[in-house]
Amino acid sequence: MDSMSFASLAQVRILLVPVGSIRRQTFDKWAEEIRTFETIRLGDIPADPHEEKARFMPNPLASGYLHLSFAFHPPPAAHAALSVFRPSEFPLGIIGIASCAQSDSLSDILARFTAIQNELFPTDSTYPLASNCFVFEETDDTTQVNLGDALPGLVIIPSMMGNKKIYLGTLLADLCSNILAEFSTLIQTLESPLGNEYLNASTFPMAPSASDMPKSLDVDSPMRSSLPPLPSFNSQPDLPTSASRSKTPTPLNLKRTSSVGPSVPPSPYRHTSLPTPGNKKKQNTLGAASSHGRLFKVLGDLFLLAGRLMDASVWYTEAIAVLRGPQDIVWHASALEGLATIPVIEGWSSPQNINGQTGDKEPWADIADKLTQAIALYSRAASPADGEINYPVLSSLYARAVLRHTMLLFCVWSAKGWGPHAFSLMLQPRPFTLTSPIAREGPSMSSQNEAVPHAELERLSAITNISRASIATILLQAHGPWLLHLIPRERISILEAVASLYGSIGYRRKEAYILREVFGCIMDLIVCSREESGGARIIGAGLGIQGVRTNGSADRGTVGIRENDSTLGNESILKVVKYVCRVHGIDLEAVKIVDSSTSGRPTSIDAEDDADDPDFLNASHEPFGWPELQIGIVREAIAVAESLPDYPSVAQFSLSALKSLHPVMSESDQKALYGTASRAVSTAKRRGDTRIIEYWSGRPVVSIEILPPPLVRLPIEKPISVLSQRRSDLTPIVTGITDPFLYNPRKSLSGQGQALLVQNETFELVVTLRNPFVFDLELTSLAVSTSGVPIETRSIPMIIPANSFHPVTMTVKPLEPGSLTIRGCIVQAPGSIPREFVLPLSTEEEEQKQSRRRSAIECEVGRSKHAGLDSRPWEKAGKRFSGAMNTQKQSIRLIQCKVVPAQPLLRIRRTSLTHGAVMLYNGETSTIRITFENVSTLPIDFLRLTFDDSTIGPAQQALAEGEMSVFETYETEYDLIHRPVFSWESKRNPSQVGPGEKVVVLVKCFGKVGCTSGAIHVSYSFVNRPQTSLQEPLEVFHTRQLTYPVLVTVYHMLECHGMDILPYSPDTVASTLGDDDLNSRQSHDILARRQLLNVDSVADWCIFSVDVRNTYGVPFEVTFERIQPDAEHAEITSLVPPGSTTRIVIPVKKFRLSEKQVAQPIPTLSDRQYVVTKSSLTNTEERTQRELFWYREELFKYIRGRWKERGGTRSGELSLRQQRMTLPMLEVMRIETARVQLSLIERNAEAPAVEPVVVEHHGGRWAPIPNSFVYFRVQVTNLSPASLVLLLDFHLEPMRYTLYEGVPTDIPLGRLKPGSSKEIEIPVAFISSGRFEITAIVRTLDQPKDRGKVGQGQLHISVAS
Repeated sequence: MDSMSFASLAQVRILLVPVGSIRRQTFDKWAEEIRTFETIRLGDIPADPHEEKARFMPNPLASGYLHLSFAFHPPPAAHAALSVFRPSEFPLGIIGIASCAQSDSLSDILARFTAIQNELFPTDSTYPLASNCFVFEETDDTTQVNLGDALPGLVIIPSMMGNKKIYLGTLLADLCSNILAEFSTLIQTLESPLGNEYLNASTFPMAPSASDMPKSLDVDSPMRSSLPPLPSFNSQPDLPTSASRSKTPTPLNLKRTSSVGPSVPPSPYRHTSLPTPGNKKKQNTLGAASSHGRLFKVLGDLFLLAGRLMDASVWYTEAIAVLRGPQDIVWHASALEGLATIPVIEGWSSPQNINGQTGDKEPWADIADKLTQAIALYSRAASPADGEINYPVLSSLYARAVLRHTMLLFCVWSAKGWGPHAFSLMLQPRPFTLTSPIAREGPSMSSQNEAVPHAELERLSAITNISRASIATILLQAHGPWLLHLIPRERISILEAVASLYGSIGYRRKEAYILREVFGCIMDLIVCSREESGGARIIGAGLGIQGVRTNGSADRGTVGIRENDSTLGNESILKVVKYVCRVHGIDLEAVKIVDSSTSGRPTSIDAEDDADDPDFLNASHEPFGWPELQIGIVREAIAVAESLPDYPSVAQFSLSALKSLHPVMSESDQKALYGTASRAVSTAKRRGDTRIIEYWSGRPVVSIEILPPPLVRLPIEKPISVLSQRRSDLTPIVTGITDPFLYNPRKSLSGQGQALLVQNETFELVVTLRNPFVFDLELTSLAVSTSGVPIETRSIPMIIPANSFHPVTMTVKPLEPGSLTIRGCIVQAPGSIPREFVLPLSTEEEEQKQSRRRSAIECEVGRSKHAGLDSRPWEKAGKRFSGAMNTQKQSIRLIQCKVVPAQPLLRIRRTSLTHGAVMLYNGETSTIRITFENVSTLPIDFLRLTFDDSTIGPAQQALAEGEMSVFETYETEYDLIHRPVFSWESKRNPSQVGPGEKVVVLVKCFGKVGCTSGAIHVSYSFVNRPQTSLQEPLEVFHTRQLTYPVLVTVYHMLECHGMDILPYSPDTVASTLGDDDLNSRQSHDILARRQLLNVDSVADWCIFSVDVRNTYGVPFEVTFERIQPDAEHAEITSLVPPGSTTRIVIPVKKFRLSEKQVAQPIPTLSDRQYVVTKSSLTNTEERTQRELFWYREELFKYIRGRWKERGGTRSGELSLRQQRMTLPMLEVMRIETARVQLSLIERNAEAPAVEPVVVEHHGGRWAPIPNSFVYFRVQVTNLSPASLVLLLDFHLEPMRYTLYEGVPTDIPLGRLKPGSSKEIEIPVAFISSGRFEITAIVRTLDQPKDRGKVGQGQLHISVAS
């Protein structure tokens, strides 16, 4: 890049070479110290004592500078044709850098330095003009080197010298003095007639060698005894010195066609005088075809290098005026380049004399015009008149002229205008820092930082009036097919300069385009070098082991050895390749390369980091660039990496392209890249490369889920307080722990707790893997990543099918109790390092968070416009609003598991059921024997049974809905609690099972209509574990549950319906028994029934009757028994044939409940929370409802039914819970407050003292004689515990056919004490035959009629004529 600087024509190039066995660090140190001398003041350059060499020497008081540039490599041999045309391209001086110790010899160092010069430059080479070797002492110890006996051309720099920089500056000044002195020798050679012939012999002439020059005829000059006489000229044409006129005739008469140049201050070694006519007498010494323009141009080049700008300007002007022929086009163009360089050097030397903008013309416009002319002349020089074409040289000159013009505009643009900063950039540009005023870390090809804002670039254009497009337009001229004529090294150098300039002005795509050609040239060189070096090296037998000798027989074999390829420079080439791909939207570092020798724990990536993964959202994938072009560039990058070769990079490029471009890749491209990566990984491993790649295929793990263990192994956490509860508290409505609340928010939260695992027992994980590619993805290892308690697991290899989600089941065994965190999975692909993928817990909060991020990204897709390379995915990702949502990184929740201590294991050894099925009649109870066996090594000290059946669910649902009445709710709860399908007696069954022991448990099964299935749940645990004294008591324990399903079949055979409560009377008995029974033979059943109905006082009894229907095909014996506290035990049995109905009648003694008991509300048997009733009954109706409920419950306590299979052993209960009680039934069954007894009597009016006669009655019907008075007797008895004031109301129906005495209402009875009675007789006459009813109602005085009723009686009368 140094040769590409704008002012390279004015820089003296010095070559730095290492000499001897100097270390690389030492050489770099002193070379860098020497390179700090970019300029030497002309006044500091010592003058040469020889007058003939003082022609280019500066004046001691000169204020100018000599500009230096340092190189480490000699120019290519192809540039030898430019030795006279452009001396600035060649090292004019050479400096050897050596170090010496006590044992080193200075003569050996000097000999090595001389040998290096002879090796680098041919003996007939014009350059270098001067040389010197700097020898640096290594230590401060006294050495054997004698500084006083220093050899010529070698300088020793002692280590004890304090400020070596000043001494180095002096040595450089001496070297520059020698170079300037040799300029005089060179120009004297070219001024000779032979030199002039050489100079005009071809387009790019060579200087004549010393052997070609004639012998010197001047014997007075001992200095020229071996060289031909060379005339000495001063810096101005036609101004020979007075000294030279007396000694050496001027062979050439140089004619000026322009004005005389500025005068030069006098020098003791260079004399200036006015021109004399004697110098014009031999103008035609050469032929007419000879021209002095080329010599003038060479003089201008040398004076420009010598720092004498005015002399250089004069000679360049003279040369331009002369060089008009077609054969001198390139010389004319080169003179214009030199003339364009002078204003920049002057501006840098004297910044105070800088001319600003004059009118509409920019200060650099003249320079730009000269360079434009030079470029045009170079382009025309490709077809000279004589047919001589040197394409490599012409192409080089043309390209460098274009670069010089571009550098002019670029430096002014980047320096924000014409000024000292621009001059500094044009004189000494730093490598890859062309935009140092604005770039942060240099151009993009050497750094990932591409952060020069577009606005900043446009601001520079606005300040300088130089657009980036104009710079690019000029630079575009340097790229063309003519570059193929250049040698590879120079072609690479020019292309690098073009690419750097494109990148510095922000034209990244053009930069990348040129860089593709750069590494194309580099790859050609690498391939050619391998072809030249050949393949394998053949050696003889012995494998190169020392001491092994062979006799050279022909039949012995040979061994081929292939040397390792050099990797020096591979990293830089690959860096350029990665940058080119990155410009085109391809991130070849999406998959990283790490060193396996230093890699430790697998790399980890979580959900937050994964949001930047290209596979995070396929729907939001925005394509960038042209896919076909991107894939082509990827192929080029892979080809470059294979050519180096760098097989880890081949795998990295292939897999990175797959990772980022697979949505737009064809199936064949994906398979080809995957195959290339696989082969590269294998080759790198075979060659022992320690570099490996990271996992590359995005996020393969989609989800991870813990499979619930089998129910028989699932641990259930219980509070320790459960053990202290009473057995009655553990009888819930449903199986399991009951909750008194219909909705308990704490219970819903408790369901989201940790998963429970058991120590030393394996559990399963289901890992869902995803393969988005069209090929089967191979994983060499898939393992579970956990933290917390140690686990036992193993990794498994896996092949994920193409374009699919693949579930994998993995087993893990926790080894200790405690907390276990499942982080995710560790995945490893072939030839890659393991990578951990952390998966957060899939909670509602996490899902909402991911949904918000997904929505934000999808909302921004296609809505935000970005210019140029800002639309690349990683550039837009940092500018999205959705990216701001992740600025505050929150901690993620992982799957937490609780490992409980080892638990016992129980199994069902055998049962008494066949195929787990039981068949029962409705109400039948059967016993199930279940044998349990403890198959673990731990004892069981807690054993409890709970049950479930098919009738519980519907009942629970009906209770939860709350649409039933209070009465129905009670019946449902009663059926669940008091009539369960399964039950057991815990006190009579064992609760401890030792290791390996067996126990038998008895379970009762009750037949309930509607039950089709059930389950027996056995909860067991090892609670009383041995603990240390310092250990805190446990607050929870863990149980396991064993479930035994039972298939239940219940046959519905007997139905009870038509329950009724009848008053006790002969008529009632007759209707109950039937006329057939009364007239039939007195059977045993009838006699038993009549005996049962025979009670002492019918007023205290009522009759309970119910119809029993047999819907089954087998006869059953039905028995109802009466169990009443104040009555004898009684029962009645009846046979119910199939398909028939039998009425069961049994007397029940009337009873009365206390007001306190009747006033109680209908209870709720469960512990549910209070539910507000939805009924709209009045208080009276509610009281009636309560009375019906409580009297019904009391009746069912007294009357119980059972059945037995006729001729069999099966029996069961017969439930009356489906029967309802009515208000009339209640009135009959309840003991009256005041008992009312009615009768009809006849009195003999003629004999009043005779006892009255009771009117004839039969079956509860009275038969008085019509049209005669009888007495209606009412006897009222107070059965209450308090005195009552009673009134009597009676009613005759039909009233119009009766006659009676008095008023039928409000007949006073007076106050009746408890147990006392009172009778009233009322004359009544029935004036018509027919049926009549007399109703008597007794009520209290202090209550209204509708609520004061305390007793009632009714009399049925049948009057016959």
